[in-house]
Amino acid sequence: MSRENSTPTPARPPREGRGKTAKRLRANAGLRQIIADFYADGHKAKAEGRPVGWIPPMNGLIELFYAMDIHPIFPENWAPICAAIGTNSQNFEFAAQRGYSSDLCGYFRNNIGYALDGIDEENQPLGGLPEPDFLISFGAGCIPTMKTFQVLCDHFDVPVFRADLPQVALEDIGEHHIRYGVTQIERLIGFLEDLTGRKLDMDRLSEAVAYTDEACRIWDDIMETRKAVPAPFSAAEIGIMFVMVTRHGTRVAVDFLRDVLEEVRGKVERGEGVIPNERIRLFWDNIPLWYNMRLFNYFEKWGAVVVAETYSSAWTMRMDPEKPLESIAYKSLVSYPLVSCVSLNKRIELVKKAVRDYHVDGAVLHSNMSCKPISMGQMDIQRVLHDELSIPSIMFDGDHMDGDKFSLAQFQTRVDAFMELLLDRA
Repeated sequence: MSRENSTPTPARPPREGRGKTAKRLRANAGLRQIIADFYADGHKAKAEGRPVGWIPPMNGLIELFYAMDIHPIFPENWAPICAAIGTNSQNFEFAAQRGYSSDLCGYFRNNIGYALDGIDEENQPLGGLPEPDFLISFGAGCIPTMKTFQVLCDHFDVPVFRADLPQVALEDIGEHHIRYGVTQIERLIGFLEDLTGRKLDMDRLSEAVAYTDEACRIWDDIMETRKAVPAPFSAAEIGIMFVMVTRHGTRVAVDFLRDVLEEVRGKVERGEGVIPNERIRLFWDNIPLWYNMRLFNYFEKWGAVVVAETYSSAWTMRMDPEKPLESIAYKSLVSYPLVSCVSLNKRIELVKKAVRDYHVDGAVLHSNMSCKPISMGQMDIQRVLHDELSIPSIMFDGDHMDGDKFSLAQFQTRVDAFMELLLDRA
């Protein structure tokens, strides 16, 4: 492993515990405002009598919603917010009181606990979630997501739209799947028009699709900058994907991402990295620990930076404004396969490509108790990394939502030994 201007290995610094994540992009100030505005807009819509719909994450419905002036709410996206601000523990308690096992997905437990009991709590951060005027329940995605909406549909006395999408591996999606998805989208449009009393403007929908397409293009350009040595930002900044979940279909996402791209490109041009002396480049597999994003900073004391991760690939897609319905159907079909329903062979292919493209020296695999679909196959990934690419890796047990299922001390001990190994190879 060669690095220009390398310096001798630094003395091993003391361990540090959990604390506030060190984020270095100026764009984070704008992101905080975007997050606050998103939830404030939901409450404003509710107060003004405009419909608020709760929908599953990572699908093409958001463009449709914004085109019809309907405010979308994503319970799954609310869960990382709860973990980051610390209200997830209370929501877990609410879920446990309802009889839901602690072995279930943390997203599921948080969202069910919150929706059934926590939503009426006073003084909630960001004002909490406005109650839904209707629900969308798709028979697609991971099982906890589908089960979440089954419970929500039973709990809230509001209209429900139910539809089905096939679970198809990314490489197997065909035109007949797209056509089927379009029929479901057309049914949904009829449902929303009847519910709201307004007709969908196809020009506005095409505009929303164009915004998403541009956001995805810029996202790819932002991720491309991380191939530079040194990397301009690390996985500690991955919260920027909030706009990719909640503000697809809007100028808000495009403008914000343009600012991010300008900032990180400037860092690359100046040769400015996350840390002064980047020595090790890491790949992170699986969902981050939302309640302790400072883990990504922990690597930095070793001169290590997480330059690529599984989760950011979920937004690598393009859409065609000239075919808005087909684009929405395609996005809905591919969103889950890109993260949790991809075949093992395709997943290994994506990991190998990331390792090569981002000049990765080592991999950290999070065996996630709350997301087994993403965790399955990690031993196969380790074998391929070792046998085919000569890339060392470690695996640790954790949970992307529940800190009680993660040992910081064990993580640090394992990482310290791993960093010693990688530095010896430098």
